[in-house]
Amino acid sequence: MDSQLKVEGVTKRFGGVVALKNVALQAKKGEILGIIGPNGAGKTTLFNVINGLYRPDSGEIYFEGNRIDRMRPHDIANLGIGRTFQIPRVFRDMSVLENMRTATVSQSKEGEEEADAKAVRLLEIARLEQFHNRLASELSGGQAKLLEFVRCLMLNPELVLLDEPFAGVNPAVRQELEEIVSKLNRDEMKTFLIISHDIPSVMGLCTRIAVLYSEIIADGAPEDIRQNPRVIEAYLGH
Repeated sequence: MDSQLKVEGVTKRFGGVVALKNVALQAKKGEILGIIGPNGAGKTTLFNVINGLYRPDSGEIYFEGNRIDRMRPHDIANLGIGRTFQIPRVFRDMSVLENMRTATVSQSKEGEEEADAKAVRLLEIARLEQFHNRLASELSGGQAKLLEFVRCLMLNPELVLLDEPFAGVNPAVRQELEEIVSKLNRDEMKTFLIISHDIPSVMGLCTRIAVLYSEIIADGAPEDIRQNPRVIEAYLGH
């Protein structure tokens, strides 16, 4: 099977700092790919390049055969790539349901009822349906992460980029997030790229793990990564 996402020789600099150095990475449809590495290793920068917030200085990125490294973020989203952030980007002064609606603001009025029904279904999956009329500012940090996650599903992305979804959440929310990812991957063949410092979650959830330290220093099955001497030295051994 051809790769759904291809990152080919991507380099990104900020002044004299090389955040990404000749990064090559591929993901097949239906994979759950973990991206791990120490702080400052370029993980979030990689996501920002994939979803169009940054343009790479060199290299190319393809999604389902389309070159996307010169496209705008909303065009990339419309192609089928969803994204969450380390700190959830929710509209705090809007209700939970209104937050969900913002993902489909370009829909015609004829589609509003259908969109609302979809929003309610997704909120039920995240166990947030009882909060749909509450302001997003009233949610806990973990609930805000869940809201941002299911909001990005409103456009039915084929590939979802999750940036530190398990950081700062309690075990119950972490389990909910893991269950949602597993279900969407199993039932709908959605592909996930997950940045996380939560090694137990990554090892248990991901089918493959890539280790980024400005460049990819290892890529393989979770057990192979756990035993890789270079990974242990650069990251896991600390």
